[in-house]
Amino acid sequence: MSAPLTIRPAQTTDAEVWLALWRGYCAALDGAVSDAITTGVWQRILARDEPIWCLLACRANGDAVGFANYVLHPHTWSLRPVCYLEDLFIAPEERGNGVGKVLIEALVSLAREHDWRRVYWHTHEDNYRARTLYDRLVARTDYVRYDIDI
Repeated sequence: MSAPLTIRPAQTTDAEVWLALWRGYCAALDGAVSDAITTGVWQRILARDEPIWCLLACRANGDAVGFANYVLHPHTWSLRPVCYLEDLFIAPEERGNGVGKVLIEALVSLAREHDWRRVYWHTHEDNYRARTLYDRLVARTDYVRYDIDI
């Protein structure tokens, strides 16, 4: 890792740095997310009554180099909430420096601290670089996901 990292919740003053990372994330996935949706997601992250949060990974100089957007939701097999790591993005120049690992570990620490049931995520089958990290952290499940777009 090139320099120490601080993992912290996103704050109102992080709008510009989050937006830059968000746009990089959407571009990396060839996703077109409207400004209205982007603004709405950011507002949800900041709203205390929404179940969406964001952790930022920041270097000592304050530069944000990655984020983990996550959603807490109820679970029918437990009374404890589960955490869906919906978006994990690391700035391209920071990949391979351990930022993704530190973000996931910070989220797992939050889960333990707050007694969540689990943290889970999914990725593209061909996302080999990320899967190399994920496979070092936890065993892959055998679940297959299906989507019906509405």
